Amino acid sequence: MKNYNWACIGCGSIANEMAQAMAQKGKRFYCVASRTKSNAASFAERYGIERVYDSAEDVFADENVDIVYIATPHNRHVEHIIKAANSKKHILCEKAITLNSDELELAVQACRKNGVILAEAMTIYHMPVYKKVYELMQNGRLGQPKVVEVNLGSNKEYDMTNRFFNPDLAGGAMLDIGVYALSFACCFAHFAPVDKKSTVTLAPSGVDEQETILLADDSGKIANVTLSLTAKLPKLGIVSFENGYAVFDNYNRAHRVTVQFNDGTQTVAESDPEVSPLVYEIEDMETAVSGGENKMMLDNTVWVMAQMTKLRREWGIVYPEEK
Repeated sequence: MKNYNWACIGCGSIANEMAQAMAQKGKRFYCVASRTKSNAASFAERYGIERVYDSAEDVFADENVDIVYIATPHNRHVEHIIKAANSKKHILCEKAITLNSDELELAVQACRKNGVILAEAMTIYHMPVYKKVYELMQNGRLGQPKVVEVNLGSNKEYDMTNRFFNPDLAGGAMLDIGVYALSFACCFAHFAPVDKKSTVTLAPSGVDEQETILLADDSGKIANVTLSLTAKLPKLGIVSFENGYAVFDNYNRAHRVTVQFNDGTQTVAESDPEVSPLVYEIEDMETAVSGGENKMMLDNTVWVMAQMTKLRREWGIVYPEEK
């Protein structure tokens, strides 16, 4: 496989994790850019990156860049995705990939027009233990999924100016952590909800600070999702099937899954906990870019964004860019 040149836009904590995952693969970013050049320079020095650009536009103009990794605030994602696509760059974008479904549709259209891969950086879609459960589904051992239970919550500093609660930074539980929980549900059941109910608590800033969401469809599948930015919740994902259930602890970075079958037998699948989950994203992205199997699950991303957009609109949460 070709040695692809990756560019990094944004130098926050997740970008640092991606640079470390690159190092595990024996790779490094080809170039980096940030809103503050000094931050980009420090990032480059830390990870041995040779090229530091003044702006994202300089990255897009570099003909040697193959894949752009976007780790900027998510209210800037659609702008960067479209510019990268128009520059014929493949794109791996941090979650949430856009603010809403309308933005995502524009991004998808730009990528299709330019013949480039677009993907959301969602660890759940690439971790080996998930693939083990898919195998058990496909070979009929587990049967059909029936119930999904998934939680995610943390106790954030109750500061309405930080990125978790600030509407100017597209804050709120849904886009920050809900994308993980709904992606988990989508992995096992593409709900076409005939019934969607929710309850939400809004922060003083007007964004969602916690919520419970119930999805159901005509086949009888249901999913219960609970999110909070003000209470620590276990990162627990459970899928109940006709013939057993699977428990993913720390499901957004899961290295272990326990599958309990109705007949009393059990199987455990594990992956190396020393390997960053982002390594699997890198591998699957490069495979897709090379023309191999595309495991980036853009259809799942589109479904998840549609649910998040509908729910926020029901709750009356509108970000400044959407007005």
